[in-house]
Amino acid sequence: MARNTICLWYDKDAEAAARFYAEIFPDSAVSEVFHAPTDFPSGKAGEVLTVTFTVLGIPCLGLNGGPMFKQTEAFSFQIATEDQEETDRYWNAIVGNGGQESACGWCKDRWGVSWQITPRVLTEALAAGGDEGRRAFTAMLDMGKIDVAAIEAARRG
Repeated sequence: MARNTICLWYDKDAEAAARFYAEIFPDSAVSEVFHAPTDFPSGKAGEVLTVTFTVLGIPCLGLNGGPMFKQTEAFSFQIATEDQEETDRYWNAIVGNGGQESACGWCKDRWGVSWQITPRVLTEALAAGGDEGRRAFTAMLDMGKIDVAAIEAARRG
């Protein structure tokens, strides 16, 4: 087990979520599925209790903890993309499989986990600062999924 692992609380679908992430993102996999040895507060003996997986190389543990706690935007995966094609692929996979669009490159998957699908051109523009950063930031504020061409145009002024 990794020394530092992100633990994500799911109602009951940790394995389905982990397998979905492993299908979408490179350097992602489901490594182990643990079944409960006895009944537990939100399930029965033999049901999936935890799933260990990676998302883009980040070690995670999915816990089927029941409906007590919900996902919020206070935690999100930020995925840096190289171009519009990659941005579209991840965004469409998440939103198109029961997810929900949000603003400024954010979306949620069907389990409520938040994702920031962020093209590198946007983070580079913001890092540049000044008028270039301000123009790119202003353009981003009107977007759901980030439009790479619009960000590049805003950078140029």
